[in-house]
Amino acid sequence: MQRGKFISFEGSEGCGKSTQIKLLVSALEGQGHSVLVTREPGGTVVGEKIRELLQFTPEAENMTDESELLLFAASRAQLVREVIEPALDNGQWVIADRFLDSTTVYQGVGRGLGIETVGAINSFAVGETLPDLTILLDMDAADGHARAVASRGEDQPDRIEDQPLEFFQSVRQGYLDLAQKEPERIVIVDARKTIEEVEQSIRGIFEERF
Repeated sequence: MQRGKFISFEGSEGCGKSTQIKLLVSALEGQGHSVLVTREPGGTVVGEKIRELLQFTPEAENMTDESELLLFAASRAQLVREVIEPALDNGQWVIADRFLDSTTVYQGVGRGLGIETVGAINSFAVGETLPDLTILLDMDAADGHARAVASRGEDQPDRIEDQPLEFFQSVRQGYLDLAQKEPERIVIVDARKTIEEVEQSIRGIFEERF
């Protein structure tokens, strides 16, 4: 059986990942592919418990940056071994709503823990499992943050979403720097365009790559 493809979507808050993932899944399934969507943190029993702790548990508001980093890595390690690798081995396409690049930029750059430190922890967590392609939906940090706030409505922001704008500006630059270092894997898509235009850009990338 041919191994499946592993695609990750990355970008700051409000960039439109969820919408574009749904559109891509529909297109791939229309071509006859079996598709599995994962999210981070989460995707397993262990991961969902970690997600609740990281994002919404009031008692965790004083969580250290180092603890946050390690919890994200723990959730990802479980997800890779319990869900992603078995799916790929069974020929499924896996579409990840965030993967290790999020930790590199949110904790390594945004939290200031350092790229090398985070890289070592990421490597331990995922082993040899890396995306075949990463779609980076890029837009101005202020615009993305405004989009995220508007779409959230009256829902309470999680610990990450509630950071100041400067944090997201650092995250965006971290993503752009990563894309420059790994152009074969990470492809930048302009998320300022309409949903249809972004979808067409992603379709074009897939036609070229796969």
